[in-house]
Order: sequence, then C-alpha cells, then structure tokens
Amino acid sequence: MLSKVELLHVSNRYILHDINLKIDDGQLLVLLGPTGAGKTTLLNVIAGITDYEGSVLFDGESVDDKPASKRNVGYVFQDLALFPHLDVASNIAYGLKVRKWPQSEVEERVNELLELMQIKHLRHRYPASLSGGEKQRVALARALAYFPHILLLDEPFNHLDRCTRRHLRAEVRQIQKHFKVTTVFVTHDIKEAREVGDIVAVLIGGKLRQVGDTEEVFSNPADGEVAELVGHREYSVSYHVCEKVDG
Repeated sequence: MLSKVELLHVSNRYILHDINLKIDDGQLLVLLGPTGAGKTTLLNVIAGITDYEGSVLFDGESVDDKPASKRNVGYVFQDLALFPHLDVASNIAYGLKVRKWPQSEVEERVNELLELMQIKHLRHRYPASLSGGEKQRVALARALAYFPHILLLDEPFNHLDRCTRRHLRAEVRQIQKHFKVTTVFVTHDIKEAREVGDIVAVLIGGKLRQVGDTEEVFSNPADGEVAELVGHREYSVSYHVCEKVDG
C-alpha cells in the first residue's frame, strides 16, 4: 500500500539531515522534539514553502516541482495567521474562494465547519475579538475547508491554558477521525504527544531518532537522548550515569 506522504532523504541546509519518513492514509503522526529541532522546517518542506534536498511524495508521486499553492496542504501555523480584516466565516471561506469554488458550495462548506467546530455564533466576529481557543477552532476549520491531502498542525495549542489545551486535544482527535485526514501534529509537550498521536516521530538536532507506535516510543526509547526527551526515567538515569563515567 502506498503511503499518503513519504519523505525520502530530505535535508534542509544545516537544519534537517537525511529525513526518511512514511505517513499512512488517515494516520495522525506526532512530530515530537525540543525547541530548535527542525519540526517547523519539516512541516514547511511538506507544505512546499521552504527549499530542500531529497524528495517528497504524495500517494507515491513526487510533488517536488509543485509550489505550495498546488500541494493541497492544510496548515495551522503557530501564530494561526488569521486574516484580521475578515470575519470568521470569511476566514474559513478564503481558501475555497481562491480555488474558485461555486458560491453555493462555499456557503455549504463554511456552514458545515462552523457547526462541526461549534463556532456558529462567531460567524460575523473578527479575530481580534476572539479568545485563544476560538481562534484555534477558526484556524483549524480554515485548514480543513478544502479537503486537504494532509493537515499540518504546528504547536497548535502552544499559547493556550491547560484546560483549553485538554479540550482541544480531544476535539482535534475527534475531528481528525471524522474527516479521516492524514495529519502531522508538532509538539514539544510529552503529555500532548502521548494523548494525541497514533505514531510518534522523535526529531532531535534535525535527525529522526525514532518512529513508532506511541506507547512503543515512550516505553522503549531508542537511545538516551530520546529517553531524556520522553521522560523515561530508568533509561535516562542510566544514560546520565554512562555520560558521566565516559566523560
């Protein structure tokens, strides 16, 4: 079976180093790593908005020559990038209008997403008047509007309070399953990674150090640095002892 998205020997200057990764159809992959590991750069490679060496395949076909506008990627950026001069409904509709959907279909799709995301009451509000959680729901609805080939979520809950994060994690999981959309969810938060993902890919220093089922990664880290990142105490302690002795 072909992978929905595949990266082959992808590198990006001094940030990413020989990344090989397969993401299956409908899978939610968590990309876990510390700040500066190259997580956002990897998303940008998939989206086609940064230069890279190697190859990116969608359904087995190279998209290396396709610009970002032709890759059909839904992207929720860290800063959300909502248009401040457009109301909620217009923000969600933006990508559909760019793709020249008929107006009747635009309205139908926007209404569907407003209902699904439980933000119908915000239809005519502007981003400046929304809470952090409300902005996240709008950004997610906009990214899903045109049935993307893959959905990219870059630290989507980074600036939200703990309670809102918990609720939105559950919502993202439900929505992802509802649409069956292949998703990459970036985080540096261990709890978030464990709760959200089917698969976890650990990125440290621009290199993929481990990819596997969520529980497998957390219970059997590949090396000391992965163990330290995921909080595997037993492995981490022995790793530090070895480091001290070797030094």
